[in-house]
Amino acid sequence: MFSWTRTKPNAMTGGADVAVPDAPHLPVSVSGTVTALRENPRKPGRYAVHVDGKSVAIVNAAYLHDAGLRAGKVIDEAAGDRLLIAARKLEAFDRAAAALGRRARSAHELERWLLQRGFDRADVADAVQRLTEVGAIDDSQFARAFARSRALGKGMSRRRLAQELARRGVDRRMADAAIAEVLEEESVDERALLEAAARKKLAVLRGQEPETVRKRLYGYLARRGYDASDIAAVIRTVLAEERSR
Repeated sequence: MFSWTRTKPNAMTGGADVAVPDAPHLPVSVSGTVTALRENPRKPGRYAVHVDGKSVAIVNAAYLHDAGLRAGKVIDEAAGDRLLIAARKLEAFDRAAAALGRRARSAHELERWLLQRGFDRADVADAVQRLTEVGAIDDSQFARAFARSRALGKGMSRRRLAQELARRGVDRRMADAAIAEVLEEESVDERALLEAAARKKLAVLRGQEPETVRKRLYGYLARRGYDASDIAAVIRTVLAEERSR
């Protein structure tokens, strides 16, 4: 016997029932006879559990073993509830792991990403905890990689790096330590970073009116978190260089 749902409370909308296309569509309850256990050929170790001829949940091999699931076994609603809980947790874990495979994320970013896709908060917390335990999520490592990429690639200041990491939920002390470590390792001079960013932007702005160049250059550097006095000094330097060409 099955009772199905197509909506569920969404943690990002205050608990209102909304359609959730990304989260797994699972029955509310399951009971009956297990008629098949079919491994997904594209996802080894993931098995679709068929009850009374209908696929009701996807779980891993460990769960099948622990629960003693096999074709012909009759499960009551309590066993069905445990099956559905395991399926929800596994789906959240698999989706989280896939998201990390596409790009690095902080723990907070990953939590938010899963919640926005309709997963329950408890299942999200479980997935993030498991991925942290196996080292797939490491906020300290994430902060160092982020700081290195943004400082060297985009010329962000120490202050802007800290702001961006805070937006991603990285602990302030961890973020500060990561930024300091990267800037020291790479022998980064913030003044040199600022000048490099200014020259790079100036090359794009060449040919525009002087006042327009000055305003756009200032805005570009300000968005990277540099102090106004430092920006003004660097703009004077790079514009003087430009005039002397």
